[in-house]
Amino acid sequence: MSENKTPSDSEQSAENQSLLNKSIARQAGLTIVFFSLVAVEPVAAQDNAVCSADNLPSMIEGFFQLTTALGIVGLAIVWQADSLIEMFTLNPEQKKGLKRHKRSAMKSAVVLVVLGPLYTVAGSIMGLPLAECVDLVPW
Repeated sequence: MSENKTPSDSEQSAENQSLLNKSIARQAGLTIVFFSLVAVEPVAAQDNAVCSADNLPSMIEGFFQLTTALGIVGLAIVWQADSLIEMFTLNPEQKKGLKRHKRSAMKSAVVLVVLGPLYTVAGSIMGLPLAECVDLVPW
């Protein structure tokens, strides 16, 4: 005799809440991108104050390189700490949580490393004023 398993109300509610959160996050992201594109247009028409400043472009580049390096070092520390804790953890649920945490840290580091070059390339293609004088490639 086979039993038909149907999700309980709490599982359906949790799944619906997860889908709603993803939808809200997607809409918020699209709104931010839209407003940033609209807000850049008037700034592009003005003189570029960042490029005309003496040390500001090099300070921005240095700050971005420093934060990228700290992010990569942070990833290495988190990865090693999670691996060490995982060796002494017996509970499978805790191991899954640690693996999720390591995956999340890796995604954050990839975004951090890719963001600067992506802005530099996309900004120069779109004609953004900051991309003309600031190189955000961390290497």
